[in-house]
Amino acid sequence: MADVNRGKRPLSPFMIGPYYRPQLTSISSILTRITGNALIAAALLIVWWLLAAATSAEYFAVADAVVRSWIGKLVFAGSIWAVWYHYLAGLRHLWFDSGRGLDIPTAERLGWGVILGSVGLALITITIL
Repeated sequence: MADVNRGKRPLSPFMIGPYYRPQLTSISSILTRITGNALIAAALLIVWWLLAAATSAEYFAVADAVVRSWIGKLVFAGSIWAVWYHYLAGLRHLWFDSGRGLDIPTAERLGWGVILGSVGLALITITIL
């Protein structure tokens, strides 16, 4: 069957460049997926650390050195932000699922609220810890 809509359909966000201008809603959707995967990586680091603690003192010293290094601290600081971002994005998604906030100005305000809220909550969490 011939495609009669050719040229009238919206372009894919994966064609970023001269054909597609990223919008806050598409970027926040992609960022939600990235933070979810990053949280899996952080969880694996925690599991490795716990397994090393159960294995031997020498192996735990290696894992503990990695976790306490600057890269480990950076991973966990990023994970704190990712937890807050993923949580707030989930709340925003539930709001959208209720049929509210679907107009573009409200969706963009909620997107900025998720971004700024997650940064603020991450800084508060890091300060408290």
